[in-house]
Amino acid sequence: MLWSGWGDPERAAPLPESVVGLLRDMLGVRPAERPPAALDAVDVPACRLNDEDLTALAKIVGDSGVRADTETRVRHTRGKSTPDLLRIRSGDAGDAPDAVVLPGGHDEVLAVLGLCAERGIAVVPFGGGTSVVGGLAPAGGAAFVALDLRRMNALVSVDEVSRTAVLQPGLRAPDAEARLAERGYTLGHFPQSFEWASIGGFAAARSSGQASAGYGRFDDMVVGLTVATPEGTLDLGRAPKSAAGPDLRQLVLGSEGALGVITSVTARIHPVPEAREYEGWRFASFAEGTAALRRLAQDGPQPTVLRLSDETETMIGLADPTAIGAGSPDGGPPSQCLAVLGFEGTARQVADRRAAAAEALRAAGGEPLGAEPGEKWERGRFDAPYLRDALLDVGAFVETLETAAFWRDVPRLYEAVRTALIGALSGAGTPPLVMCHISHVYPSGASLYFTVVSAQGKDDPVAHWDRAKRAVNDAIIDAGGTISHHHGVGTDHRDWYAREIGPLGVAVLRAVKERVDPAGILNPGVLVPPAAEE
Repeated sequence: MLWSGWGDPERAAPLPESVVGLLRDMLGVRPAERPPAALDAVDVPACRLNDEDLTALAKIVGDSGVRADTETRVRHTRGKSTPDLLRIRSGDAGDAPDAVVLPGGHDEVLAVLGLCAERGIAVVPFGGGTSVVGGLAPAGGAAFVALDLRRMNALVSVDEVSRTAVLQPGLRAPDAEARLAERGYTLGHFPQSFEWASIGGFAAARSSGQASAGYGRFDDMVVGLTVATPEGTLDLGRAPKSAAGPDLRQLVLGSEGALGVITSVTARIHPVPEAREYEGWRFASFAEGTAALRRLAQDGPQPTVLRLSDETETMIGLADPTAIGAGSPDGGPPSQCLAVLGFEGTARQVADRRAAAAEALRAAGGEPLGAEPGEKWERGRFDAPYLRDALLDVGAFVETLETAAFWRDVPRLYEAVRTALIGALSGAGTPPLVMCHISHVYPSGASLYFTVVSAQGKDDPVAHWDRAKRAVNDAIIDAGGTISHHHGVGTDHRDWYAREIGPLGVAVLRAVKERVDPAGILNPGVLVPPAAEE
């Protein structure tokens, strides 16, 4: 993975000159004063672990399983949010781990956690490195190791009777899909981070894939977990559902490495669908399209993929840089919204669901656009992070944020976030382009996913964005939304998460952490607010 950007460097592509000009004229984007730093110019602090620490770790995982060279440390520095990338591009690796440790199994993870607890070394689990909420940069300033789980990458077993699979946490999503496909199965989990994210990361961050309308979120798929903590092992999940007290699986899902290291995931699997078909629909407004999506989510039929872009995102054509500013999907006026639907199953199931959905969408004011818009989205659905890199290269700032609410509150939340973003960034001299889409729907509500493009700000682009992000976080909580639907909490959202769950909720969470991690070594500062910050 590109150390200073997203994904495969071979897939990076510069923006067309026409788009660069449009960004300059619309948003005042100007080229950065300095080019991004080269890898060998990144400023990496000295390793704070002594030889005795490194030798003790190597006794557990082997000499090749402990790495403290500069390049490895840089490649495990922070995640892939825009502030993360701007800092690493500037040559700042002040949050680099002191070493990277690669365990080969559950027992080695347990031993590493025990050693680090004894020596006061913090531990940050590292899967695909795709966090965008500060989940890989612990607070507190202690020496820490990145616990890279890539060696734990097996498809352990497939239970075809129960239709479940046991997967190790370091298995990357494409490899998991390929190995399951050999047996005729799929997880059905395809988030935008799919090409680089890991199974353990999906569980630890409550990931939600683009086909969630049909398959559910990843936390819906998980039926069993094994977790290593400094105090021992948690084996969770004897049955799909249970009335034997609170479900501790739900305590681990979304815990982001702050309560333990996930070493095994048992997840539901599905037969590979016989047919997959995508299509586009047009609505006169985002409000009209939202009402249509609610109709399908509540009354059916439920497509596998169900998305709706607002007027601005439809006009911009976000997934295709050559189409930026080109107008609506068919060249019509820009004051319309594109919905993308996908259907999976047998050929008969797909045909029946498409026909029933079409009837409902027409009744809700939708106009069919045929297969091309949906197929175009499907072809480019993992490309947006590469587009972000290209935008950063020409001096633009681009970031995403997301939330969710009950249907009743979705319109108010949508307006609150847009107002906060436009007000904060325009007031700072960088008027933004704000785009939004609904990407995950439920009978009772939906998520909103925003993309923001602006100039970077003259002095400190990271601080410039941080002020706007704080204003947006406040707006989300005040408007009744959740601080995150699927990106997670990390350090970026931690203080607003505390507001969301309240002081007693924070106390409960802290009590659990103190029991499983009394030395406080697991991803300190992530998810759980320190007691001093109450």
